[in-house]
Parts: sequence; C-alpha cells; structure tokens
Amino acid sequence: MAKTKTSFFCQTCGAQSHKWQGKCPSCGEWNTLVEEIVQKDTKDLTPGISKASQRINKPKALADIGMLEQIRIPTTDTELNRVLGGGIVPGSLVLFGGEPGIGKSTLMLQLALILKGVKVLYVSGEESEQQIRMRADRIGIVNETCFILAETNTQNIFKQVEVLEPGLLIIDSIQTLHTSHIESSPGSVSQVRECAAELMRFAKESGTPVFIIGHITKEGSLAGPKVLEHMVDTVLQFEGDRNHVYRLLRTTKNRFGSTNELGIYEMQGSGLREVSNPSEILITTREIATSGVAIAASLEGNRPLLIETQALVSSAAYGTPQRSSTGYDLRRLNMLLAVLEKRCGFRLGVKDVFLNIAGGIKVEDPAIDLALVCGILSSNEDMPIKQNICFAGEVGLTGEIRPVNRIDQRISEAEKLGFDQIFISSFNKKGIEVKDFKIEIVTVAKMEEVFEKLFG
Repeated sequence: MAKTKTSFFCQTCGAQSHKWQGKCPSCGEWNTLVEEIVQKDTKDLTPGISKASQRINKPKALADIGMLEQIRIPTTDTELNRVLGGGIVPGSLVLFGGEPGIGKSTLMLQLALILKGVKVLYVSGEESEQQIRMRADRIGIVNETCFILAETNTQNIFKQVEVLEPGLLIIDSIQTLHTSHIESSPGSVSQVRECAAELMRFAKESGTPVFIIGHITKEGSLAGPKVLEHMVDTVLQFEGDRNHVYRLLRTTKNRFGSTNELGIYEMQGSGLREVSNPSEILITTREIATSGVAIAASLEGNRPLLIETQALVSSAAYGTPQRSSTGYDLRRLNMLLAVLEKRCGFRLGVKDVFLNIAGGIKVEDPAIDLALVCGILSSNEDMPIKQNICFAGEVGLTGEIRPVNRIDQRISEAEKLGFDQIFISSFNKKGIEVKDFKIEIVTVAKMEEVFEKLFG
C-alpha cells in the first residue's frame, strides 16, 4: 500500500502547502489552511474513462483539425435555453450555484423531467429516492426516461453510467461526492477538485453534458476552490429573495454563449414557472399615482425590461442624512444626488434618501439613472409622475442626459406595455425612426429640461 501523504489546503482559494501556516500565501486569508489526507490509488482509474486516459494524444496542425457542428440539445424551458445560449451543448460541464432553499434542486429535477427522448440520470447525494419522487409528484410531470440514483461515491456512479449510458447527467451536489482516490472528507477542497476533474474527463471524453449543483458560502461565492469555476464550461447563478416569489438565473461564465442573458422564474407550489413577460410583474398597478415612483426601460442581456423604481426623500431626523439603496449601487446613488445638488440646485444634502428597485431584483444598467433622478425629484417635490410615462437615459456628471444602447428595443417594450410617453436622450434620436413607433418619444439633453417637462 502506498504511503499516506498529507497536505494543507486553503479552504478559500484551494492553494496547497506542505506545512501549516497562519496566513495563506496565495490569497492572504488567515486560519484557512486545513490538513487533508491525500492518497491516490493509481491502479483503480475512473470507470468508463480508463482506456481514454491511457491513450497518447499527438499534436495536430490547426488547419488539419476538422470542424464539427455542435448540435445543441433543446429544452422546453425557454428561460434556461436563453441563459445557456440556445440549448445544452454536448460534452459541456455546467456548474449551477445558489443559496439554500432557492430552488436549485427543483429546477434541475424539472429539467430532467421535461427532456423527452433523452435518457437522464439524476444523482442525488442529499436526498433519498423517495424524497425525490415526492418532489416529482408535486411538480406533476411524468417522464419514463428519467432515472434516479442516490449515491455519493464517484466510482459507483460511473459504473451505473456505463450500464445506463444517459444523455444527460445531473449531480446534486458536488460537495456531497467523494472519490476513493483521496482519503479526505466529502466537501473538502481536495475532494471537490478531484470529483470535478473526474466529471470533466467523463463529459469531454464521452460527449455527455453534465450539470453540477454547487453550494455557496455565506459571502455569496461558490463553495470550494476557485479552480472549480475555471474547470467548468458554464457557471449559472440562481438568485432571489426568499420574501419574493421571483427567481433570477444569471450566467457568470459561458464558453458557448453570452454572459449577459437573464432568466426569470416564479416559485409556485408545483415548482418553478417560466416568466415570459417579466415587465408586467415588475410594475405595480396603481389606481392613484404616487410620488417617488418612476418606470425605467432597462436591458438584461438581449431582453428589455420595464422596472419600477421607488424613491423616498424626507427631512433628516438626525444630524447625518441617511442614504439607503436596495437593488442599486449605493455609490452611484450618491453620485446622482451630487449631480442634482451641484448642477441643478436641489438641496438634497440635508435630506434622507431611500431607494428601492421593485420586485427584489438588482440592476446595473446605467439607463435607469434618468428614472431614478425623476423619482427622487418627484418625492422631494411631492408631485407624482403620470403612470403612462417611462424613462431611458444615463445621467452624466455635468447633468446631461447621455444616450444608451439598443434604444429601439426599449421603446418597443414600452409601447407594447401601453405607455404613452418615453423620455430619452437627444443624442439617441439619430438612431431611431420616430414614425415607426406609436408611442410619443420625448428627447431631452439636460436635467433642467426633464424637470420642466414633467413638473412645469
């Protein structure tokens, strides 16, 4: 038997050290090095890939390598298709992370159930087969080609994969797997790295797509070594507030598509429902206009969204005025307030300002600046903005309204939802045909023009 070897691994970055140190030499974190037993059994290779591992690859000229057309596996889930870039790529390794209870396992089980004609193996290390059956009955979808395996040992998993030969493999979750090649506990850095490496070799050599569910830390990052995110082809992040029913699916890395796409789901008792028109759910219907509310025409990837922004400006009850923002960058809010104070003459330095993006989503699109500023001015003057008006424009440090990209998509979305007016930058007027839209397009260049046209 080989001699037992131990090493120290950083639980934050995965760096390896031969001796314990108080501070990790790689990432600089303190008290993160943990001793783990490392013992490789070179005789027992991963089943299903032993012959491929022994094959010797030879270098080829780039011109001699043939082009193969990648035929994606389409799913009936349009939100997942959009985020993945058009479907599931054969041989891809997808890492799917999110907070506990957000719906990761539910979405992956739905994916396994909706794929008709594709044999799917769902491997669970956290739930029993009966628990998964209960969740499948709640979802209400029947699929004869979906197989369940409650197993955590990777060698046993690959043995079943050899027998079943699935077209899609789902692992729930990577932190529960362990390989007999390494004598450390499941969830440790070395185990996560080695199990992910075995799954990656299997995906690339067999052409079978693999979805891996991963836990996240209290800081919001994916648990395990950072190399895990480098190894996989796609990293999906499932976000959402537990107090809201809507869930956002984002892509932070995608080798086969864009990383700017966004998928929206609604959590229901029967599972996750796709939201085809998110603008309708992000805008609250009111019978009476309220001050401080403005509608922004935003973009998430290629998808236009109309978002309701809410602002509250009140006299500071204490010495230092408060600045609070939910779903929006607080530093950018401070910048907008400074522009209103310096360029437009509004005395907001002695007032509390609270900002909220309705629906529990986070927005980074600078095109919502104009709506935020109008909402702040509306709350400050206690004068409501008409409900049939929306905004799309970036506010610069000089107080000018800067143009935004893909303005025609924003205008079309506002027109589709029944808005009568949209305020845009004067510089955006060159790239659009006003006659093609029924909605009234109001162009502005300075904040003073916006205030005058809105409030007189």
